[in-house]
Amino acid sequence: MVMTRLAILLSLALVWLAGAGTLGAADDAPFGLERRVPWRDSRLVGSPEPPLPYTVEKTFANLDWPAPIYLIDEPASDYLWVVSQGQDAERTGCIERISDDPLTDARQLLLEVPDELVYSVCFDPKFATNRIVYTFSNGPTSQSRRNNRVCRYTVELGPAPRIDPDSRQVIIQWRSEGHDGGDLAFGLDGMLYIVTGDGTGDSDSWNTGQSLDDLLGAVLRIDVARSEGERPYAIPADNPFVEMPGACGEVWAYGLRNPWRMAIDPRSGHVWVGNNGQDLWETAHLVQRGDNLGWSVYEGNHAFYPERRRGPTPLVPPTIEHSHAEFRSLTGGVVYYGDKLPELEGAYIYGDYSTGRIWGMKHDGQRALWHRELADTSLQIAAFRVDQRGEMLVVDHGGGIYRLKHAEPKAAGAPFPRLLSQTGLFTSTRDHQPAVGVIPYSVNAPGWNDGAVAQRFIAVPGDTKVGYTSNGSWHFPDGTAIAQTLSLPGDDSRPSSRLETRVLLRQQGEWAGYSYRWNDEQTDAVLVDKQGEHVYLGPAAINVSDAGAVAWRVPSRAECLTCHSRAANFVLGLSEAQLNRRHDYGAVPDNQLRALDHIGLFEQSPEKPPAERARLVDPYDASAETEPRVRAYLHVNCAACHVAAGGGNAQMELAITTPASEMKLLAARPQHDTFGISNAMLVAPGDPDSSVLLHRLSRRGRAQMPPLVSNRVDEQAVGLMRQWIGSLKPILPFVKQWQMEDLLPSLNELSSGRSQEAGQVAFRTTGCVECHRFAGDGGTVGPDLTGIEKRLKAPKLLESIVQPSKEIADEYASYAIETDDGRVVAGRIERETDEAVFVRPHSATDMPTEVSKQTIVERRRLPISNMPEGTINLLQKEQVLDLLAYLLSGATASEP
Repeated sequence: MVMTRLAILLSLALVWLAGAGTLGAADDAPFGLERRVPWRDSRLVGSPEPPLPYTVEKTFANLDWPAPIYLIDEPASDYLWVVSQGQDAERTGCIERISDDPLTDARQLLLEVPDELVYSVCFDPKFATNRIVYTFSNGPTSQSRRNNRVCRYTVELGPAPRIDPDSRQVIIQWRSEGHDGGDLAFGLDGMLYIVTGDGTGDSDSWNTGQSLDDLLGAVLRIDVARSEGERPYAIPADNPFVEMPGACGEVWAYGLRNPWRMAIDPRSGHVWVGNNGQDLWETAHLVQRGDNLGWSVYEGNHAFYPERRRGPTPLVPPTIEHSHAEFRSLTGGVVYYGDKLPELEGAYIYGDYSTGRIWGMKHDGQRALWHRELADTSLQIAAFRVDQRGEMLVVDHGGGIYRLKHAEPKAAGAPFPRLLSQTGLFTSTRDHQPAVGVIPYSVNAPGWNDGAVAQRFIAVPGDTKVGYTSNGSWHFPDGTAIAQTLSLPGDDSRPSSRLETRVLLRQQGEWAGYSYRWNDEQTDAVLVDKQGEHVYLGPAAINVSDAGAVAWRVPSRAECLTCHSRAANFVLGLSEAQLNRRHDYGAVPDNQLRALDHIGLFEQSPEKPPAERARLVDPYDASAETEPRVRAYLHVNCAACHVAAGGGNAQMELAITTPASEMKLLAARPQHDTFGISNAMLVAPGDPDSSVLLHRLSRRGRAQMPPLVSNRVDEQAVGLMRQWIGSLKPILPFVKQWQMEDLLPSLNELSSGRSQEAGQVAFRTTGCVECHRFAGDGGTVGPDLTGIEKRLKAPKLLESIVQPSKEIADEYASYAIETDDGRVVAGRIERETDEAVFVRPHSATDMPTEVSKQTIVERRRLPISNMPEGTINLLQKEQVLDLLAYLLSGATASEP
């Protein structure tokens, strides 16, 4: 019933209205904008930060490269090998050989691998005599079920060199269908190191990051000079997990999501691995034997699924970490020992595929000596390599190979505007009068800005145009500036006052956010430092009754791009659904889409007629239907993160275009913090007080939502959500407070006549699947139930469900630790050393607490299980029996 209701909700949320009446105008009505006046006064050019010391220049410019992805120098020669991804339907992997001469125009095809993506290639340490190379590939690309493979080939050199395709021997392979990893290299110890991803497309859905019983999400180390039994390789005896029961001996380190590029320092032997993050963080790791690099319990230094079962070794934080405000897809690099850039000797040079930025870190193996940005390019960086002379080469997946070099001193240009009046956005900053060509606009559904109201402007340079789309935000040319001035509303006792103007600027294909803080005289605004700023206002300034000052957060540039993220296509408010409304242009009010199309701002006119264009409802319009208001609020305030691969890892997807069945919101169990709420759900239909979503909206501080740049609760939104949740009918109404004596007599009915399908449905609808894995499906917060029929009889299994606190396994027990200063720390013991106990609090947003053993007065095991009681109270008796039968069936999943 709720799913049907939610489907109706979705149709209501996107309200389709005619282009007349309050939304538009008759076809012959005057336009709000008569003609386009170009904006030619922009001074928003460059950056307020100092120029960077390095840049790149294209090399091998006489060759065209179809999506190059890797490069390596051929030993004892002046040749380079380049790996490209094919442009045909099967994306045939291709390896070619070129002379390391910037002017060369000749290439030699060495190998094509049909229906496979070749990610990398490396040479055997004895290549000079055995002519053996190894490739890392994934395929078949034409099929959904794919494998990673490391293959051995023999090379035939001579006048027509080639890699003999018939010499191919698969050394090792494993299933991988998303995050493949994709690099391999020989260490100074002669062993072959291989980096592998978690194998899936999102959120470690196979739960491989912390496991050692597969080859996924790991650094592997094998000996390809020897074989063992049927394996064409040997497992080194000094690998860390060789003697661990159930572990794959090949694993040398683990806890990686999608390691993209590995480098082994040719002098120290240090192993560097770049690792693609998911929601918010990109990392690189100086990896050592046995390291647990954290995924998917952590994303970098930050909790991701903190209640998931950890591997057997302590978590090791990343050596390098960047937020998605700086990096969006980290490409691991190499350690530089060339002659042309001597100041970089021994530095690990790495970069970012999406932004083209290049950074470096010099590390002595124990600590970082320096870490800084080196260059900002427009490249899609797929790999860093060095040539035979140790000089840096950068592979641009967009179609080129570049060399890193010192940047030439630039002639002094106009500095980046430090005052809003210098930007070219306003003819009169004091009067807030936009410059010629700067167009004011308004939105249907404003976001929450701690009670401030917004005035909005768009400035598209010259005669360039905007790529219009009816679904999502539009696409803008370089030089576009989008401005939003936030003001505190006035009342009878005081006028309104401007706080800040935020500017989102696009240059070189990238967006950056800047904030200008208004002065007390309201005559101009000053550029805020990149770290942002806290401003303290009296409570009366924003109509709150709290005693003391109220903080206003001017966002840092990193915070700007946390919400204006790649997952949200960077621009949030400029879309059909937001601008499909009337705007007062002064002399003539008009529908904004009609006016902007009339002046030729769009590359193409809207395809849909006015009556079919989307329009968001104003969440604060009490006269509108409740459900569309709710969907609009979630879309505007939450969906920038809570979308696929966005900044929120709670799995729910809140964009208004998300189908009801894919929102993962109603009756979904929280993956992180329950805040002590009994039987908590993200949204508990009919029960606002059991809804984590409402709880987070209602608080400020730890675990607040929205998480950034807000210090005040949106009381109207809280009331709206409470009203909506209370109006929903429960998916599963309460049936009975089941007791053991109610069900024990019926356990003899489990052996026949039960529905496996109904049991699986019960496993999911009760929320068991959120915490327990069974038959290849589910989470890892609680025990894995696969094979439970071998460990528990039916009465004991029933007892663990009905009375979860009666017996608690040691690894899932919670403790309260009291210290000599009266402090009490409660949670699971994550690990313990001779000196300290590390306690994981029950809150998913809190970091582990280190408690010195010298300070412990008492350690008590708590008698309460993390598993809530009453999980089956929403099931009928037959459904409970189907659930038990399903769990005891010995069902198995296909191999992950």
